[in-house]
Amino acid sequence: MKSEDFATAFDMMMTTKIDNMVKVSWMVRVLMVLFAIHYSLFTALAQTLTGSAPSQVQVGEQFRLTYTVNTQDVSEFRAGNIPEALEVLIGPNRSMQSSYQIINGHASSSSSITYTYIVVAAKGGTYTIPPAHVTVGGKSIASNSLTVKAVGSIQGQPGGNNSSHRQHQGGGMEPEIRDAGSQISGSDLFIKVSANKSKVHEQEPILLTYKVYTRVGLNTLSGKMPELKSFYTQEIPMPQQPSFHLENVNGRPYKAVTWQQYVMFPQMTGKLQVPSLTFEGIVVQQNRNVDPFEAFFNGGSGYIEVKKKIQAPGIEIQVEPLPARPANFSGGVGKFNVSAQIDKTEVKANDPVSLRIIVSGVGNMKLIKQPEVAFPKDFDTYDAKITNKTKLTANGLEGSMIYDILAVPRHQGKYEIPPIEFTYYNTTTNKYETAKTEGFTLNVAKGSGSASVSDFTGQEDLQMLGKDIRHIKTGATEQHSLDDFFFGSTGYWISLAVLALIFISLFVIFRQRAIENANITKQRGKKANKVATKRLKKAARLMADNKPNEFYDEVLRALWGYVGDKLSIPVEQLSHDNISQRLSERHVDETVIGEFIGALDECEFERYAPGDPKGNMSKVFDKAMNAIEKIEDTMRKGKKVKK
Repeated sequence: MKSEDFATAFDMMMTTKIDNMVKVSWMVRVLMVLFAIHYSLFTALAQTLTGSAPSQVQVGEQFRLTYTVNTQDVSEFRAGNIPEALEVLIGPNRSMQSSYQIINGHASSSSSITYTYIVVAAKGGTYTIPPAHVTVGGKSIASNSLTVKAVGSIQGQPGGNNSSHRQHQGGGMEPEIRDAGSQISGSDLFIKVSANKSKVHEQEPILLTYKVYTRVGLNTLSGKMPELKSFYTQEIPMPQQPSFHLENVNGRPYKAVTWQQYVMFPQMTGKLQVPSLTFEGIVVQQNRNVDPFEAFFNGGSGYIEVKKKIQAPGIEIQVEPLPARPANFSGGVGKFNVSAQIDKTEVKANDPVSLRIIVSGVGNMKLIKQPEVAFPKDFDTYDAKITNKTKLTANGLEGSMIYDILAVPRHQGKYEIPPIEFTYYNTTTNKYETAKTEGFTLNVAKGSGSASVSDFTGQEDLQMLGKDIRHIKTGATEQHSLDDFFFGSTGYWISLAVLALIFISLFVIFRQRAIENANITKQRGKKANKVATKRLKKAARLMADNKPNEFYDEVLRALWGYVGDKLSIPVEQLSHDNISQRLSERHVDETVIGEFIGALDECEFERYAPGDPKGNMSKVFDKAMNAIEKIEDTMRKGKKVKK
């Protein structure tokens, strides 16, 4: 072949190959574009925004309104117009969820963002919440609309632990009142024990129920769960007057009622035993040998009460250990989400910032750890204030744990507070999941250096950063010489002398008073007149009430008591002769002595004398008063003469 022919053939072959390559490249580009369109359509179809709220609530009851999107590539969220009757208390709180699992060596993960509102129904009615919208990858996605019905009014929760001793109340089938002495068998009255789960993980809540079945006149029943080391146990409050209902067991009708319920959180693994409990019941029986008329008139009822012990069987729970725990595991077992709020993002140095973390959900809420916040190094932090807003339900503790943390930035600058993570074990999916909040950016400007955190923490103002360095004292000062001291000065010795004189005077006065008080006989003599006067006042009231017997008794007690205390004569030695002799020794005039003895005789005589009672009482009262006054005057004058 000639060289010209070969060159021509080679050119034709190369041209054909280049054309084919161009066609292949164009087809590849078309396929790539189609794949991109298909992927974007698939991605847009895969992302969903789901709204959730209870269908019926009580008026005044708080409930959660949540919107969840199954991706974290979200740029904008807008809720629908929530009706005015549904008042938004908190929200929207944004929390991010992510989970991972490994099955047969293949790892998979998922993520989502949840927007949560805390809403309360202000009044009754049926309300429709329009769809919310979120932007994902530049496209807007709408949620489903929600309908909430608010009825009635909020019912107060019973407070405190429910008593395990309650009376039988309820309608339906009336229990059989049997004759006294009839036997109560185990098929007439028994208790069933049930748990909503027989196999759980560690810390997963269990609902334990004790249900009573009776065919006899059960009046009261008492019994309580003992403390169990293997479980953290809380009793669900039950109505004080339980309502019985009719149930058939093995073809026989019984009155049944849920008597006690406990939420138990297992703290150990393996086969754990809930022991059997012994309840004590009181059953009413009828005594037909009692005459109903006799029982009615003698206060009897014809019924007797019989004590009956009822054995509630034990139950076994299989508790599986949790899988290998991540390093940041919070201890939470259940279903949780976490959100965070910061009160301000623009502050000055040394000004406090409050960060609130809300962990909400259902599970072992009281046993979780406080979420950790990675504050920058230039921040001073204080212990969190923890607010418990949980309630006990059949699913465990449900509600929120709120952590308010106070932090103080010390220097100016721009700081990042990273997202707060909360890792827990989800009992629904049986795997560990991590919920996290959004991060915060804090711009700190130069501060004045005189901030106070007392309004937030209740602590004193920060005045010293180190106790070894004190502030320099400023202002005017007063100087004195080195040897100018109060100790050893003239004023010092005068002060000591004055204090010594005061001490000696008080010592003498109190000592004399103690000696006088120690002389009981002398004290009785001093107080004789006061005691007699008090008794005569009482006698005057009795005279005004026209009670002669009590009046004369009181006057006699006043006269005998006065002379006994005044002359230091024991009661058993008091007599007319003895009184006359002792008064004469005290230099009391014979006329006064005669008047006192006459007052005694007149009082004793008038107790039984007929005539005008009021006139007699008045005459006796005047004689007694005059006799005591004259004796008192005479003895007082005698003391003055002695002195």
